[in-house]
Amino acid sequence: MSSRAERAPEVWQLLMRVAMNRFGRVSGIAQDLGLTPGHVKALLMLDPDRPQPMGSLAHSFSCDASTMTWLVDRLEERGLVERGGLKSDRRVKTVTLTAEGMRIKSELEQRLYDPPDSILSLGQSELHALGNVLEGLASEIDSPDHVT
Repeated sequence: MSSRAERAPEVWQLLMRVAMNRFGRVSGIAQDLGLTPGHVKALLMLDPDRPQPMGSLAHSFSCDASTMTWLVDRLEERGLVERGGLKSDRRVKTVTLTAEGMRIKSELEQRLYDPPDSILSLGQSELHALGNVLEGLASEIDSPDHVT
């Protein structure tokens, strides 16, 4: 049996292989809908009930404000988002999904989150164990202190 120090990179490599394979699926679904993977990420991050400040989106994307503006411009041109502002601070621009944006987001979620056969074929205990591990990784990523 290999040591933890030896096994960790092997496991990480496997996880990256799975992620890269799934990224190909994301790209294909995005292309089907006339979107880029960046558009997909933005749409999935937006909450239809809560306008998102542009600065917050840029931070989540790890990009600068001008890049975020360009991305939101493209989504706005497609009628998927609209810009607004905060009444308390008109300098802050917000982004919210339109009805069409909500429809596309719903379709994305249905298609992206449909589990592949490799997940469906796992037993209950395997699913539970994998879920616990991935929840731990996801909570680290979702932490406000997480740096990409």
